Amino acid sequence: MDTAFRDEMASGYALTEPGLVIGSPMLGDELLTEVRIQVALSMMNRHGLIAGATGTGKTKTLQLLAGELSRAGVPVFVADIKGDVTGIAAPGDATNPKVAERTASLGWTYEPSGHPVEFLSLSGQLGAQVRATVHSFGPLLLGRVLDLNDTQTSILSLIFKYCDDNSLPLLDLKDLATTVKFLASDEGKPILADYGGMSSASVGVLLRSLVVLEQQGADVFFGEPEFDVHDLLRTTPEGAGIVSILELRDVMDKPSLFSTFMLWMLAQLYEALPEAGDLPKPKLCFFFDEAHLLFDGASDALLQQIERTARLIRSKGVGVYFVTQAPTDVPSSVLAQLGNRVQHALRAFTPDDADALRKTTRTFPTTTHYDVEKTITSLGIGEALVTVLSPKGVPTPLAATRLLPPDSLMAALPDEDLQARVAASPFRTKYGQTIDRQSAYEIITARIESARAAAADQAAQQAQAAGAPPTTATGLNTMTPAQQQREIARQAREMAAAQRAAERERAAAQRRARADARQHDRMVETGVRTAGRVITSRVGQDIIRGVFGTLFGKR
Repeated sequence: MDTAFRDEMASGYALTEPGLVIGSPMLGDELLTEVRIQVALSMMNRHGLIAGATGTGKTKTLQLLAGELSRAGVPVFVADIKGDVTGIAAPGDATNPKVAERTASLGWTYEPSGHPVEFLSLSGQLGAQVRATVHSFGPLLLGRVLDLNDTQTSILSLIFKYCDDNSLPLLDLKDLATTVKFLASDEGKPILADYGGMSSASVGVLLRSLVVLEQQGADVFFGEPEFDVHDLLRTTPEGAGIVSILELRDVMDKPSLFSTFMLWMLAQLYEALPEAGDLPKPKLCFFFDEAHLLFDGASDALLQQIERTARLIRSKGVGVYFVTQAPTDVPSSVLAQLGNRVQHALRAFTPDDADALRKTTRTFPTTTHYDVEKTITSLGIGEALVTVLSPKGVPTPLAATRLLPPDSLMAALPDEDLQARVAASPFRTKYGQTIDRQSAYEIITARIESARAAAADQAAQQAQAAGAPPTTATGLNTMTPAQQQREIARQAREMAAAQRAAERERAAAQRRARADARQHDRMVETGVRTAGRVITSRVGQDIIRGVFGTLFGKR
């Protein structure tokens, strides 16, 4: 073994304070078992990255770190995408040939041990039901779940502002849908105009997105009782940190929902926890498995929020670890906040893979012992390039490391065992029963019913004043207030039209009477003039005029 390499590893990873042992360094085919690659417990809130191609051992590295953190008294949160982290609750199998071979090569005494685990679930099927209110989610994260663009998200912000100003609690999707429909109605448009208004097209997008989300079963996630993030910070009476595992197997087809929920949980932790500064050990370590799902399609505003949360939550005593296939899956602004790195093997089968490999290589500390690009592609299962922050905040030397096997079961728990643990959880009582208190849906519905009843009374009074019978035969009492107003206006138009028609008929009758009178006069005068040619005296003409008047009905 190269003496310079041995000395660098021994000095770079020596600790005078508690730490987590990860494995031992390798140089070529040689393994330096007298040196342990480890990270100080006090530096676990500096965030980190666990990366590597599929099947290289990322999940087992996560399981190893989570188990050691739990034993050190640090609570852990893990997002379990495939269900293979559940084995952390049961002791490992010391008779497993691969485990025995690995521990023998490392000179490590293997002590199987399970860890205290609390299972959580967004659907309530695989763990204690986890919910969040629509209001606490906020328009930005909810816009991410609904796949809205920036304009639509800004409209969602207006709706949240209106609800805040008018004491309308947004607890579940039903509350939000009712509020959107109301503000888009004839009654709500004047109200929303004070907040800037919104187009009918945007309203349609919002409502369709809510319907799609409900049909996917995501509506069970929104509501009360809301999950209390302080429940993630629990330890056992013996002082071991409880590992909270969010089971996501049954919602794998909704990546935007569960990835955004985890971001919501992180944001809630930031809001809830006081400033702590540098601690001997973190209050919580948070592991994002399949972290690329968090960033895919994220808006600039959301990326800024992720970066800000990652940068600031360290001072709250929380460490955040992203687990993904390639470091390039994580935006550079976030990657810059990650001080602890465990890089498993990468494969370069395509030009894009080769480009990602070159970019990854340039992010590691300079070393004279490894060709980093070549080493990354030649690492075996359970091996990784490791560099972490020392207690002084300085990156440790880059070390190709053979990792220890987790002391817990490296397989999924049997379903019967999992369900038995879920049934025995104290969270089953705390979060098992849905609470549906008065919120925006009930308040707005009550207001609409009240307005509808008032409009029906007004319509009945107007109909009675117009001569219509005071009944509900027109169906006004089954209409919305807007429909009632339209019906009243229609009836008023019909009455006005009838009055105009009657006026026209009266005018026509008067015109006909005047025309008949004129015709009568003309006939009388014609008869008088004809007879006058024979009888010229004035008296004779008066007699003739009287005769013609009698003949034509005029006396």
